[in-house]
Amino acid sequence: MGSPKASIELAGAPLIERPLRAARDGRLEAVVVAKPKAGLPPLDVPVWQEPEEPSHPLTGVVAALERACRPVVVCGCDLPFLAPALLAHLAGRSEPLVVVEAAGTVHPLIGRYTPELIDALRVGRDEQRPLREVVAELGAVRITEPKLRRYGDPERIVFNVNTPADLARAEEILRRA
Repeated sequence: MGSPKASIELAGAPLIERPLRAARDGRLEAVVVAKPKAGLPPLDVPVWQEPEEPSHPLTGVVAALERACRPVVVCGCDLPFLAPALLAHLAGRSEPLVVVEAAGTVHPLIGRYTPELIDALRVGRDEQRPLREVVAELGAVRITEPKLRRYGDPERIVFNVNTPADLARAEEILRRA
């Protein structure tokens, strides 16, 4: 998209501010895990650095688990419509791995991970395996659409900004809200 995704402006603020606000509103300790040269905007939360390599979504998840030494709720910086109550619900779960599923697609970057998974997550990361494949093999519990609806429109909750068109759509959704 031409610049670091976390810094892209959405409704007058960096995109990353929306999931951070959802975490805080869900009464979670908000932390950002990013590569040293991620190009983050100024943030009012701690930033934990993940290694530059390997380049894989599990690099950040593993880094968060190693640093926190307790279960973590993860969400991508490009998810502007996360429901605070959903994040709080994930935090309160007891299973080792819980992820969201909407429209038949698993969204492993909206989930809860526990330290007991670190070794298996490292293997998946180091083998560069698809994240969805790794969480499926680990037996992730899925919060599916019927239960996800308690927290809002499932398609909106999992909507992420990957392209300029997605950004324009997010702006339009916010204008109509």
